[in-house]
Amino acid sequence: MTIEVCAYSLESCMNAQVGGAGRIELCGGLGEGGTTPSAGLIEMVREHIQIPVYVMIRPRGGDFVYDFFEEEIMKRDIAMAKKLGADGVVLGILLPDGQVDVARTKVLIDYAAPMKVTFHRAFDLTPDPIKALKAVIETGAERILTSGQKSNALEGIKLLEQLAKAAGSSIEIMAGGGVNHNNAAELKEAGVHSLHLTAKSFRPGRQKYFPSDISMAGEIPDEKSVMYSDLGLVEAIVSAVAEK
Repeated sequence: MTIEVCAYSLESCMNAQVGGAGRIELCGGLGEGGTTPSAGLIEMVREHIQIPVYVMIRPRGGDFVYDFFEEEIMKRDIAMAKKLGADGVVLGILLPDGQVDVARTKVLIDYAAPMKVTFHRAFDLTPDPIKALKAVIETGAERILTSGQKSNALEGIKLLEQLAKAAGSSIEIMAGGGVNHNNAAELKEAGVHSLHLTAKSFRPGRQKYFPSDISMAGEIPDEKSVMYSDLGLVEAIVSAVAEK
């Protein structure tokens, strides 16, 4: 079973690789739930990491209905990821009613070739998951990242099992959202093909002086700490799903 680590830094990517993860989803925009990382980060990761790296293609936080200019930005980011050696990209476009925008998503997937594509958790905001599954298969995506349309994958395990059965060999179902070494075995039993997690821990930042009345990032609760993927947590989940 492939373990994918969602990483926001080179440090996290290195810990993912050393810990035995099989793939990295590389993101920027921690406070927005993951956006396209910088070209510099992609380039540095590609220089130091040998396992597959999939780059998030998301031009902003918020919803997944994009205008013409945002779609053009996504194309340029895909081209940059390809140029810098990414193995794949992660993306998804919805219609205003929450249905998968098959036509526009397929355009981006075709544009990304020969890189592979993961359809991200925009899937969890669709009103009919089985209809959405068929729609994503139609786009040509390689896999779907989903929490089973619940706040975390363990709560959504019944739908994850249903999706895995319905998908068959047509597309991979990757469980994400609250995944860790304590619930990995149970999620594996549900039949999903891979697991996605941040394996997050926090360490103190290097800066010592912080004015008490100023914040630079409204949604991140603690600017004095740095989030990273913990090597021990990566190793623990790899061990939890390993064949005995």
